[in-house]
Amino acid sequence: MTDSSPAMGDDPRHELAEFLRTRRTRLRPQDVGLEPGPRRRVAGLRREELALLAGVSSDYYQRMEQGRDVRPSAQVLDALARALRFSAEETRHLHSLAAAARTPARLPRSYEPEEVPDTTLRLLHGMTAPALVVGRFLDVLAWNPLGGALLGEFTRLPQRERNLLALFLRPEADRTCPNRAATVAELIGMLRTQVAADPGNPRAVELVGELAVRSDEFAALWALHDVAEPTRGQMRLDHPRVGELNLDWDAYPIPGNPGPALMVCTAAEGSLDAERLQLLAGLLDVR
Repeated sequence: MTDSSPAMGDDPRHELAEFLRTRRTRLRPQDVGLEPGPRRRVAGLRREELALLAGVSSDYYQRMEQGRDVRPSAQVLDALARALRFSAEETRHLHSLAAAARTPARLPRSYEPEEVPDTTLRLLHGMTAPALVVGRFLDVLAWNPLGGALLGEFTRLPQRERNLLALFLRPEADRTCPNRAATVAELIGMLRTQVAADPGNPRAVELVGELAVRSDEFAALWALHDVAEPTRGQMRLDHPRVGELNLDWDAYPIPGNPGPALMVCTAAEGSLDAERLQLLAGLLDVR
């Protein structure tokens, strides 16, 4: 890993600029009804082409991509999102980045560590399905016995190392999670969304910096500036005691904004996966 590996920038204007640049270079002229033309030397749209499609001046858009002090209105941001064919998630992310870039630099403030309320812990341990409490930046804060059985030796790590991304970025993760690469990409998108909402959070800065140094895979995916806000999904893993498990997961925000979320894994009733979950619960004596 070189010193030029991407991490999290300190200047929100730089983050906004990089997000726009990566999205502009992905969009081909023919995608928006333009003729590619001969001797084209740039990937994707040119800056002036995007500015024309969005109805803003080329100079103004250029200053945005250069990370200069510009404060685009909501209308300008929406116009850029339409021109770039953004999804709803990407549009929300663009507005979040612009809001952070417009906010004057603040004095350092204290950040309290994330904590799981006692009421949530009681709920967690009363659940029969595998469940975890996951922090804003994907730190695993708590789990019930069946959730711990899915995590395995991960639960024995020091608290600062118990992060879902760190778990799936380990070399051995390919053996236990057949769709590991897709899961990593999705988790990085989730992390990017949360970082944009609070770019100065020390835990976010620390985590992104550590992962960028330790993992070439993370560094390459982080540089893509992809975002995701999933509240449900699927996971597939090979458990050493019961074999393959294909589970659905749902995330439920815990009261307090922003805050951790309760992540619950389930299997379709009557399915082989449900039988294997029940077997695993029996082995743990937590039925």
